[in-house]
Amino acid sequence: MDGKRPVVASVHGMVAAAHPLAAAAGARMLAMGGNAFDAAAATTAALNVVEPYMSGLAGLGMATCYIADEQQVRCLDYTPRIPSKFPAGKFDEREQIQRHPLSSGTPGNLAGWCELVRAYGKLSLAEVFAPAIALARDGFPLGRFNVELINQSCVSLADHPQYAELNRVYAFGRGAVKQGQVLKQSDLAATYEAIVANGPGHLYGGPLGKAMASYLQSIGGCITEEDLAAVKPRWVDPLAVSYRGLKMHTLPPPCEGFQWLLTLRILEGFNLGAMERNGVDHLDTVYRAIRLAAGVRIAQNNPKPAELAKILSDEHVAALRARVADGKPITGPTEQFVTPKPIDLNKEHTTSLSIADRFGNAVCITQSLGAGFGSGIVIPGTGVCMNNFLYWGEVDTGGRAPLVAGGELALCIAPSIATKDGKLVLSIGTPGSYGICQTQVQALVQYVDFGLEIQDAIAAPRARLWDGTKVDVEGRIRPEVVAALARRGHGAASAADFTMQVGGMQAVAIDPESGALTGAADPRRDSYAVAP
Repeated sequence: MDGKRPVVASVHGMVAAAHPLAAAAGARMLAMGGNAFDAAAATTAALNVVEPYMSGLAGLGMATCYIADEQQVRCLDYTPRIPSKFPAGKFDEREQIQRHPLSSGTPGNLAGWCELVRAYGKLSLAEVFAPAIALARDGFPLGRFNVELINQSCVSLADHPQYAELNRVYAFGRGAVKQGQVLKQSDLAATYEAIVANGPGHLYGGPLGKAMASYLQSIGGCITEEDLAAVKPRWVDPLAVSYRGLKMHTLPPPCEGFQWLLTLRILEGFNLGAMERNGVDHLDTVYRAIRLAAGVRIAQNNPKPAELAKILSDEHVAALRARVADGKPITGPTEQFVTPKPIDLNKEHTTSLSIADRFGNAVCITQSLGAGFGSGIVIPGTGVCMNNFLYWGEVDTGGRAPLVAGGELALCIAPSIATKDGKLVLSIGTPGSYGICQTQVQALVQYVDFGLEIQDAIAAPRARLWDGTKVDVEGRIRPEVVAALARRGHGAASAADFTMQVGGMQAVAIDPESGALTGAADPRRDSYAVAP
């Protein structure tokens, strides 16, 4: 054997998620006769339990879906607007809001999950949330990744004013956990049982929302019951571009996923497949295109339709291709600021999942709490951890993504669905903050341009580009290639062989002729692909 992960394939359905127990929860829905929308809600709810630092019902997210009965791609945006009482202009620096009670955006995840089930699911909320309730009540053994992330967060949040409840819920009140300990979350189980009984209104206008708003306001937050009651996920038409015969779809602005589509448009002008895979020309071309597209996203964030059309136009793309080809070093931002900031990997924790069913549907979701355990605030007695998504806006009210009461929140995520000749062929997404649009490009090039199997394409070495010229390249890229990249103007340096700096991707590839569904899960996390 070659030591690689086995190929997981099925004709009955496939779930690829960031934890095997969550993937199993989704696969259970498919085995019960449910579809991809039921499985998506079951998987996300279970992820709330088994990777509580990454996402949860009080987080935010987006989904891109292929609806077989309609033969179309639709997107669901469940990122609510900035709270109506947010004090715009209160902060001078973004870091002031990182773990502040005011960093919590209005929760959208629960509304999104329930909308997927309502609009297209086949099962009840009781069936869909049953695995998460059981996992929370009975507990699950902590794995290495759980231990690393929980302990890391306990250290970084130890001085947080609301640390005691987080410590009680996730670390047994001891400030640290060990592998093999069974983590039970009885408060969260009771919360899900109440949601099953009362529907999403338990949060959006009900008792949980009242408790959440009351507690947050008591410690300096701004979310109101009215903000919660106003939450309504939005179905929107996707933004799409062509790449090597595929039509790649993701969400339109204010989602920042247009960066990854712009990068694909740039790269289609280069014959990457004729280059040495993971060689200097291949990586140099991809990195240059990524950095240029990131710069456009930062300079022209949340563009209006006419502005977006110009960004993706042949004329603009041709100019960017010429810049890639001219060989001159490219320096610029990839995150949010032109001035490079210190790198803090604990600030960005997200999850992504891809699901396809035997009925021809597919769902790709990317969602998060923002940082590890979000704002660090757990609503007492509920097991619900709040997000810190407002940290990802701009405190400068004159910026391109300003934090203003009732305004839109622009998120750099890009859950994606690909079709070919109108047929569903791929669901692909990743976490990774501002690296999301970088990671998806690099993996897709491995899959499409170099013909790797989807699991191998996701496992292939990647890089994370930071502000300025800095590039962290996974250590499996040959040292002489990294050195040559540095000579071409990239601040390239070798990182670990596998690092979560470059995301944690999940995908399902669909053979439109045979119906075979192949799952792929990133080895950089606890990811697994599971079939019913």
